[in-house]
Amino acid sequence: MTDFNKDDVCVLIPTLNEMATIGGIIQEFHTLGYNNILVVDGHSTDDTVKIAEELGAKILVQSKKGKGAAMIEAFSKITEPYVLMLDGDGTNPPEYADAMLEPLVSGRADHVIGNRRDEFEKGALTSFNRFGNYVMNTMFKWAHGVYMTDILSGYRAFTKKSLEEMHLSEGGFEIETEISSEIVHRDLRFEVVPTYYKKRPGSPTKLRPVRDGWKIIRAINKYGKMNNPLFHFSIIGMILGIIGFILGIYVVIEWFAGIEHLPLTILVMLLIVTGILVFMMGLISDMIVAYHREEIREISKLKKDIEELKKKD
Repeated sequence: MTDFNKDDVCVLIPTLNEMATIGGIIQEFHTLGYNNILVVDGHSTDDTVKIAEELGAKILVQSKKGKGAAMIEAFSKITEPYVLMLDGDGTNPPEYADAMLEPLVSGRADHVIGNRRDEFEKGALTSFNRFGNYVMNTMFKWAHGVYMTDILSGYRAFTKKSLEEMHLSEGGFEIETEISSEIVHRDLRFEVVPTYYKKRPGSPTKLRPVRDGWKIIRAINKYGKMNNPLFHFSIIGMILGIIGFILGIYVVIEWFAGIEHLPLTILVMLLIVTGILVFMMGLISDMIVAYHREEIREISKLKKDIEELKKKD
């Protein structure tokens, strides 16, 4: 582990009615040497804020509703060069803090994701949760061309500089998906660190698997259009083409039987041609995105060269 000043780390904990766990989390971080703890609270109705204050944590009561809104507001207030974020429900063990921060302080990464999918306490992740995580991570890989192992993890570490480069807007549980997309879009370096996921000992989860899962899938597609337009347009083009092909088989079979379907034949041709055109749009968009990324890399390189020249002067 690279030596670093733990006062340079802000431990960010989003909370909502976590009085059963927040005290133990803060005390464990103090034991590990982390004293800059920021609890961003979503208007808890229990003693979460009181317990956190008594243990020396800074409190930020979020102005808007939702986990994403809490994180975005907190990010704008943090001044420390490193941020370690974890859920306040006791599922993310603080003991992994050093391992999460090591890739940042050593300069290898701008962002670290704590992988919960391989090691977890019995009952912490149901079969439905694991299947949903697998589907969403696979979809993210298809849409963005990068596999991040656990895009929905709430256990993350950032450099302050990388947060300043991101443009975040999602107010709910889609925030982790947006952050993962921004990493790809901004060409930031990331590492995945194995962690352990514990069973939630406090209040019931706020995540609603079906509704929030659908929102996350929509977010994957939404941001995937920006990072990998070929995937998005290919899916649309393929769907149109398959529908046209199936209808075309029906038209041909009917034609051999002596029955003509002129309007349906026209529709078949329109579907197939439109599918091809949409696919071509994807190819063109993909080339534009690739060119844009190359331009951004060149601009970033030029900025670094200018900064180095200024330091020499």
